[in-house]
Amino acid sequence: MTETRLRFPPSPTGYLHIGGARTALFNWLYAKKTGGKLILRIEDTDTERSTETSIQGILDGLEWLGIDWDEGPYFQTEFSNEHLAAANRLLAEGHAYKCFCTKEELEAKKEAAMAGKQEMGYDGTCRHLSPAQVAEKESAGLPFVIRFKVPERSGMLGYDDKVLGRIELSYKEVDDFVIVRSNGTPLYLLCNVVDDIRDRISHVLRGQDHMTNTTRQVLLYEALGAPLPVFAHMPLTLDLKKAKISKRKHGEIVAVHFYKDHGFIPWALCNFLVLLGWSPGDDREIFSREELIEAFSLERINKANSIFNYRIGDEKFFTDPKAIAINEHYLRNMDIGEIGDMVQKVLEREGLWDVSYTGERKTWYLHTLDLIRDRFHTLNDFATLGRAYFADDFQVEQKPLEKNLLKFPELKEWLPLLADRYQALEHFTTEETERIAKELAEEKDVKPGVIVNGMRTVVTGQLAGPSMYDILMTLGREKVVRRLRDVERLFQ
Repeated sequence: MTETRLRFPPSPTGYLHIGGARTALFNWLYAKKTGGKLILRIEDTDTERSTETSIQGILDGLEWLGIDWDEGPYFQTEFSNEHLAAANRLLAEGHAYKCFCTKEELEAKKEAAMAGKQEMGYDGTCRHLSPAQVAEKESAGLPFVIRFKVPERSGMLGYDDKVLGRIELSYKEVDDFVIVRSNGTPLYLLCNVVDDIRDRISHVLRGQDHMTNTTRQVLLYEALGAPLPVFAHMPLTLDLKKAKISKRKHGEIVAVHFYKDHGFIPWALCNFLVLLGWSPGDDREIFSREELIEAFSLERINKANSIFNYRIGDEKFFTDPKAIAINEHYLRNMDIGEIGDMVQKVLEREGLWDVSYTGERKTWYLHTLDLIRDRFHTLNDFATLGRAYFADDFQVEQKPLEKNLLKFPELKEWLPLLADRYQALEHFTTEETERIAKELAEEKDVKPGVIVNGMRTVVTGQLAGPSMYDILMTLGREKVVRRLRDVERLFQ
């Protein structure tokens, strides 16, 4: 096996969450780093919980993040005949057996083991049935599962992990596990191995919560005569209480679509996710795609679990502050044309996009984004905090309203006066608008900031922002004059 081949095998039982996205990202990065291939395999054997909506959500999430794949998507249920054929082969070769123990009998065995403070694994009752006894039970129509027959060996069952080193477990600690249910459907343990063998998977990168599966799957690879892939078990992503991040417990705060809907830049989220369990060996935190592919290695994956520091209810830090900070970095430093394409989708969604933003208006649009982006945290801020640049129906925030406007009721008369003087200017320039504002402040015997801050509140609805006179040039004389003259409505 010379080609590096990895797989991302999500279960379509809900949306793509950040833990799954991180797993996909690590596999994608290693495939790119080694010139290998990434296979997308949808493990849809849980027919009761798997849905078309979830499948589409996973595909959409990966595509939005920019994580592409080289083969697939394959669907595990399409290969059920192969899974059953493998189970029958294991039966025929003596690596598995039919178990007729009922659910009630297994519960009784478990309770007895607990009472005697013994191991609670399966005790092997049906392991030693003779062919005649098996045939008798089958002829009686008794239901059965198929169990893998763990070798009765002394010593340790083990494998080498690229993250954690040598992993070993005593054979005595592994009980005979079920590989096919009584209804004839094979379990994940078997399906996953059969699929990985068929797809020639060379490296398995997955969370440490799969380590129990891995020890058993090592036995399946051996019994099926296949070489082991390279295993690398990544640290888990935990919340602030050290509980594993999960869709069921944490809700949409851990969903990839949550970040898309809240205005994250796709690569910014990838950049954040890779730092949840990997480090470059230096103090870098910001990576382009090319830089991250070049820097990525299995050896730099952390052994310790990572913490996802989300904060529900905080207006600014609605998620991990580092995620916000990384998103801000890209928002402020990416090519403004790329930002423009992303913001356009947000404005379209909010009904703020103007089809006239072409030609000279496109230049105005990009200049406006460049002017205001330094104080924004997400793409959505352009439609909320920046709404005044694209529509007249913007909200004036309470803090600047009270601090900059209502504190000086005279502004109700001064700002319309300023509007008249702006209207009369021969040249509406930064120099001239600043001169007129300072003259009005001197005339009314107040600091220039009173006029400027009042004007900012009325014109943008915000407490802070770019230079006021740059804002005036961006909005244009007509819009500025109209808003200044309409100041009285804010005093009602």
